[in-house]
Amino acid sequence: MSAVVTSILFTSFTFAASYSVTWGDTLYKISQLFNTSVTKLYSANDLKSSMIYPGQVLEVPAATYTVSRGDTLYLISQKYGIPLYSLRKANKKWDNNLYIGQKLIIPTVNTPLNTAISYTPYELDLLARLIKAEADGQPYEAQVAVGAVVINRIESSSFPNNINDVIHQVINGYYQFTPVKTGWIKKPATETAKKAAIEALRGSDPSNGALFYFDDSATNTWLWSKPILARIGRMVYVE
Repeated sequence: MSAVVTSILFTSFTFAASYSVTWGDTLYKISQLFNTSVTKLYSANDLKSSMIYPGQVLEVPAATYTVSRGDTLYLISQKYGIPLYSLRKANKKWDNNLYIGQKLIIPTVNTPLNTAISYTPYELDLLARLIKAEADGQPYEAQVAVGAVVINRIESSSFPNNINDVIHQVINGYYQFTPVKTGWIKKPATETAKKAAIEALRGSDPSNGALFYFDDSATNTWLWSKPILARIGRMVYVE
């Protein structure tokens, strides 16, 4: 039975809350729960790698809610338009007992996701074509991660600041993305690749902040020497 509390307090909102890591958590899963990106979690918590451990406390973008009279977890989840499971997960709250004044993290307020960067329709299509060329036939999460690498480069001071220039960048005579050199970038994107591009642009990052990727048949020793942040299907994502 859900516990019902019996006094009136107020709701307060902040842009940062503390989340305690549990078994099975990854930065990607946490970013999805709190409607943010892995890159932003790295920055907010001064992380040096994707390794996290149970009990570690991370700062996350979230609202906080102070429990008031008549509240139940279900009613709070309905009020903010979030799944009840997400509310439980964010607060490690698997029973139904609440008390007046208790602070709860609201993981995702019911507002549209903000795009990570600005882009044109051409750039959206370009990103989707790159994803198709690089990761067609790989798991959907791997396709999102390819898009995320482009976004991560845009957010890094070491690369250009827009999709077109990142994808077409040539450094010391080397194309940064092989499909640009081979011409495969000109092939139409699939609907799955388009969906993956949009998800990456909205902040999803299964690559855990990677700036490079390659498939596991690659023999480039420089790439293999870099710290591995994620492996999805045959795709490897590195710092």
